[in-house]
Amino acid sequence: MTEQSRHPVTLFTGQWADMPFEELARRAAEWGYDGLEIAASGDHLDLVRADEDDAYVQSRLDILDRHGLKVWAISNHLAGQAVCDDPIDFRHQAILRDYVWGDGDAEGVRQRAAEDMKRSARVARKLGVDVVVGFTGSSIWPYVAMFPPVPGEVIDRGYEDFANRWNPILDVFDAEGVRFAHEVHPSEIAYDYWTSVRTLEAIDRREAFGFNWDPSHMAWQGIDVVSFITDFSDRIYHVDCKDTRIRRASGRQGVLGSHLPWGDPRRGWDFVSTGHGDIPWEDAFRALASIGYDGPISIEWEDAGMDRLHGAAEAVRYIRSLLWKLPEASFDAAFRNQ
Repeated sequence: MTEQSRHPVTLFTGQWADMPFEELARRAAEWGYDGLEIAASGDHLDLVRADEDDAYVQSRLDILDRHGLKVWAISNHLAGQAVCDDPIDFRHQAILRDYVWGDGDAEGVRQRAAEDMKRSARVARKLGVDVVVGFTGSSIWPYVAMFPPVPGEVIDRGYEDFANRWNPILDVFDAEGVRFAHEVHPSEIAYDYWTSVRTLEAIDRREAFGFNWDPSHMAWQGIDVVSFITDFSDRIYHVDCKDTRIRRASGRQGVLGSHLPWGDPRRGWDFVSTGHGDIPWEDAFRALASIGYDGPISIEWEDAGMDRLHGAAEAVRYIRSLLWKLPEASFDAAFRNQ
């Protein structure tokens, strides 16, 4: 970790799954990253191989070591999405590994996805990592508009379904001494403040389950992203930095995106490279310091209007500029004993 930063700054590899892992590691080191948040995608991390072959695990660590990088967290967003989702359809087939999709039978996909999440906990421990970042999926997200009318018991059953499917997964996380950091995100069981509260209640607030603070998905919903840090101060297990630009001045744009493609100027909001949007990063990092968060700051690059090589290199410089050294004493200590 560089002297100027009190946190390791890492690059999330999910949006780089088309780039060979060694090449990405080389580039990340050249850009000034301390490590990678390795996604179970592309050739970056094959969880089945890693679960069965210690030599393969060592090969991932060797690549990092050759480039002076480390790993503090891995991610398995895509399999996690399929654990609770209903329906399971063409969207899932496009993102899942073949061994998770199998024959496409919906319940079979969910069960295989759950096994892959358990596998991710075991692989994390082999890599010396204690956090897995990811999604949960949700059987009740299709009812978010609550019309046609949805009885309350349907929503109740959705949280029960989540608990029934995830508690056995979290048992494996507990056994491995690994925590799951759920990314609060539309289409998941926890997508805003109140659903996050209810999600924790559904699993009796067990410690294995916390949150990946990624403000980009909260901001366009109108959630106070800084208050989320202090409200869930004991559950912030990981941080992803992705930015969102909100543009609704014309009064034509809504919060749901209008089925317009990424980068379309008619959208009311869009993901942009870190530092180019409306996330109050300085306030957020001050809040993270106040709760004692000492983990990695991982940059997740998404921007339909910027080349990713430019964006990834620029973002790490921007984030480092905000991670200044904390004071060793109160700023008003000099006024005492005069």
